[in-house]
Amino acid sequence: MSNWPLLSVLIWLPIIGGALILAIRDAQTARWASLGIALLTFAASLPLLAGYDPGIDALQFVETHAWIPAYNIGYNLGVDGIAVALILLTTLVSVLALIGAWSAINKRVNQYVAAFLILEGVTVGIFAATDAMLFYVFFEAMLIPMFLIIGVWGGPRRIYAALKFFLYTFLGSVLMLVALIYLYMKGGSFQLADLYALQLSATEQAWIFFAFLIAFAVKVPMFPVHTWLPDAHVEAPTAGSVILAAIALKIGGYGFLRFNLPIVPDASNEWAWLVIALSLIAVIYVGLVALVQDDMKKLIAYSSIAHMGFVTLGTFIALWLVREAGNADAARLGLQGAMVQMISHGFVSGAMFSCVGVLYDRMHSRRIADYGGVVNVMPWFATFAMLFFMANAGLPGTSGFVGEFMVILSAFQRNPWIALGAATTLIIGAAYTLWLYKRIFFGEVANSHVAELKDINGREWLVLGVFAVGVLALGIYPKPLTDLMEPSIAKLAMQIASSKLL
Repeated sequence: MSNWPLLSVLIWLPIIGGALILAIRDAQTARWASLGIALLTFAASLPLLAGYDPGIDALQFVETHAWIPAYNIGYNLGVDGIAVALILLTTLVSVLALIGAWSAINKRVNQYVAAFLILEGVTVGIFAATDAMLFYVFFEAMLIPMFLIIGVWGGPRRIYAALKFFLYTFLGSVLMLVALIYLYMKGGSFQLADLYALQLSATEQAWIFFAFLIAFAVKVPMFPVHTWLPDAHVEAPTAGSVILAAIALKIGGYGFLRFNLPIVPDASNEWAWLVIALSLIAVIYVGLVALVQDDMKKLIAYSSIAHMGFVTLGTFIALWLVREAGNADAARLGLQGAMVQMISHGFVSGAMFSCVGVLYDRMHSRRIADYGGVVNVMPWFATFAMLFFMANAGLPGTSGFVGEFMVILSAFQRNPWIALGAATTLIIGAAYTLWLYKRIFFGEVANSHVAELKDINGREWLVLGVFAVGVLALGIYPKPLTDLMEPSIAKLAMQIASSKLL
């Protein structure tokens, strides 16, 4: 591996680039500059994949610098297979979101793309940080650009949606800060490796577990703290929705893997039933809520919550299997399924919100009732949408099937009834997804506005084509992704299996 500070480049290139773009007044110049920076960031992230060695049981591309020595806070970065996959997803989807919504924003364009790039940089920082306080700083910093993207460039109720998003996520993260300060007072360090080695009593673990749980549950989001997401998606511009669904929600699942399981494994095991129950409610109840929506974005938002329920379900089923049944193989399958589901959800949900953006740019309506017969005038678009909708329903051969199947299989080895509850998503998900597709695309042309629609252009072809390649590649041959993450998953399973309670 090179001594080049690659992770710092991936963090600060979009952040500094975004700040410089604020000085560009011409809208088209700002768009091209932002795309150039996003492409450079994506290109710079590729050496992560090329240079990462899955055979090394340690963090790689490590950077260590003193930041606030008085409190043992460092600017410490490093990645394992899990972080590499999420960083690559972030840099790729950021490029696609900028291209897909190229002309959707026409006011304060330089400020919009600057906020977008800064959001990309701090998100990479979240996945790369190995110091808990640095993680927290990036975790909080991402609220600002997302708050602005929703609140300034969103829909009619954008202020309400932005404030709700900010308050939910900020109040949850305050509890995480309290927990981190307590852990520092206990061990004298914010380094994640030192926090993993702390010996905590049952009471301490319980309090810290719930502090982390609330912070990350809001991000996923889990039932019942999920209500901010549909409002945020409905009001956010297309690119904001793509990033929110494809990237931002993954921070919650990542937080459970980095904080809850290795730092407080006993409390996590004791309260796993609660997380599993809430995950099943998300899969079943929230899926049913999606059935009755009349707004495309809101339906896909509820669908997103239901599918993210598999991430938390797989994570805590794996914990149960390791701690109670001693079944390490099934536990690793559950963790792998959770991670594959996160990456798959990034592609599928990003693609579906991009499809909504294609229609909204032409019709300026998200109401399902305003459409019908779109396949007659946009056959290529309908073909891409069919693939993404089928992936959302969990069709075998698409990425949407792989992660969910792995989680269901892992859950079956713990409790068949849990697996049955999770498997209902294949029915409910198919119901609301196919019902949505039927109302938008099939039948006769509904009205004169639909009759005037033009099929996708070259820019939209590129975006939807890349998403389609990701959905099919991960669905047909997920082995490269699972091989990348397997050593990190195995190490995490070993950590939570070997930890001891005071």
